[in-house]
Amino acid sequence: MRVTTFSLPPLPLSRRDVLIGSAAGLLLPSRAGAQTKLVIPEGNVAPLPIAIPNFLAGTPADGEVGAGIAGVITNNLKRSGLFAPIDPAAFIEKITDSDKSPQFQNWKTINAQALVTGRATRQGDGQLKAEFRLWDVASAQQLTGQQYVTSPEFWRRIAHIISDQIYERLTGDKGYFDSRVVFVDETGAKERRVKRLALMDQDGANVRYLTRGADLVLTPRFSPSTQEITYMEFGQGDPRVYLFNIETGQREIVGNFPGMSFAPRFSPDGQRVIMSLQQGGNSNLFVMDLRSKSTTRLTDTPAIDTSPSYSPDGTRICFESDRGGKPQIYVMPAAGGPAQRISFSKDDSNGSYSTPVWSPRGDYIAFTKQGSGQFSIGIMKPDGSGERILTSGFHNEGPTFAPNGRVVMFFRDPGGNSGPSLFTVDISGRNEQRVPTPGFASDPAWSPLLS
Repeated sequence: MRVTTFSLPPLPLSRRDVLIGSAAGLLLPSRAGAQTKLVIPEGNVAPLPIAIPNFLAGTPADGEVGAGIAGVITNNLKRSGLFAPIDPAAFIEKITDSDKSPQFQNWKTINAQALVTGRATRQGDGQLKAEFRLWDVASAQQLTGQQYVTSPEFWRRIAHIISDQIYERLTGDKGYFDSRVVFVDETGAKERRVKRLALMDQDGANVRYLTRGADLVLTPRFSPSTQEITYMEFGQGDPRVYLFNIETGQREIVGNFPGMSFAPRFSPDGQRVIMSLQQGGNSNLFVMDLRSKSTTRLTDTPAIDTSPSYSPDGTRICFESDRGGKPQIYVMPAAGGPAQRISFSKDDSNGSYSTPVWSPRGDYIAFTKQGSGQFSIGIMKPDGSGERILTSGFHNEGPTFAPNGRVVMFFRDPGGNSGPSLFTVDISGRNEQRVPTPGFASDPAWSPLLS
């Protein structure tokens, strides 16, 4: 997908001035004064009231796209838990010209603190031009404005990119909406479940199947730098770790190791894959350079070491090991060496920890905790302090962070004849939401931002 982006200067300006300034790529400074900004603490926060009218359009077909873009932005911001989109039925003013400043008093009356206006039009060459402006209602200022040109079929992605712009301008954090999730799609009876690799937008749209389901697939993970996924597959013989190119559909085995290889994950630069190799009754961690195919052994213990995950700067690794008896989380240098245990359950001496994953921000490690008859998803700091349980239930597992590190996705299996589903929860432990998928879904992995 090709997207051409221009900044829109603040109004009031004539339409001619707006288009000339946009084509030149100008972003003029906002007028001075206090501006609306949502401060995100670790605890609860009151969602920011925001108004998002349908984007204006030149034709009925464009009107559908304009309404669709506004709808996706509304859904994204609402699902974040940080914004409270206002019901359009409450709107007093009808936006008829996105090149004119709105009547801010009309939006103050309905308690809107921020307002989004926009337009979606088809160009003479068939390209879609979408533009938006974000307004601070209290100070009557334009906070930001952008214009995008792309193929019409990519209108949903434009909506995600605009959502990220709004989120970042109002919170100070990067957004996470222009991203994808790879997961394991599950269909059929529980004892004969067919598992396929699937890819979707972070909001559950545009589902695409990557494998046919002939073999069992597990633990897919995104490359941070290329359009590739690494995953484990059970075929006719031992499980193998594969690389899969999303764009071409080509796949290749990551090495041909004796025994089982599993739990693969990319290094932050995308040049290496770290995994666990089983040899006899134990398993150890190995890392392979994808260019030279050279392999380095990182652990050498009689225990089961698995589920490795790099820190964002690539200097450390967290992993799961039962070297102390029960599965716990350990941290060690990325090149190997002494490992430090960081998980210590205070409320359950028999508790165990698994599936650790490092936040893209580097501030937390997410994990699955089992104890007292429940599976919990939690986070802790890399030194083991500040443990926080985000959600608990019969069977929660497999956390993965959003690209901005503020949201965790996981899967929950209620047991019985039902199957697993995907959920998200904020790192504060609030705003748990189910992610829509066509069927049962497990093992999610969030991509980096696409834009």
